[in-house]
Amino acid sequence: MATVIHPSAIVDDGAVLGADCRVWHFAHISAGARIGKGCSFGQNVFVANDVRIGDQVKIQNNVSVYDAVTLEDDVFCGPSVVFTNVHNPRAAVVRKNEYRPTLVKRGATLGANCTIVCGTTIGRHAFVGAGAVVSRDVADFALVVGVPAKRIGWMSRHGERLVFVNEEAACPATGERYLLRDGVCCLLDEVAT
Repeated sequence: MATVIHPSAIVDDGAVLGADCRVWHFAHISAGARIGKGCSFGQNVFVANDVRIGDQVKIQNNVSVYDAVTLEDDVFCGPSVVFTNVHNPRAAVVRKNEYRPTLVKRGATLGANCTIVCGTTIGRHAFVGAGAVVSRDVADFALVVGVPAKRIGWMSRHGERLVFVNEEAACPATGERYLLRDGVCCLLDEVAT
């Protein structure tokens, strides 16, 4: 399937989009953006120049992905997610050389209206609840909510809440097994034997 760009969207010359992408109404993809295949950009999405986006990423309406943000494969950004790139912005002070990189790892979900403060890393398959403010790193598979965001549990790759008994849990949807040890959650088959 070919990439589809709505007539109202702007994709600047130089932007690289993989195959099978969808760019919807009033979106703007800047010239330096590098985007993988199978991505979807909802209405009014902005993607800046120094942005890297992997494959199968879904960005819902009204999200601005600013310079120094990287979204790995299979990331989901809910409506109106907020990214920042300067820790202490001032209109009268130029700080473009002070951007702090933000990394959202493979399979993570960012809920509607959450804010990701620059300089943080969101772990693999982590789940940030709607409206949360993430101001520090989020572990793989962690479920975080609130202002500031705090871990309240763990999520499977399938997006189901995990319930641990004696350091082990199974995804209710897929049966995949997980291990929780010393505050680290991982797939059981990833554990070195």
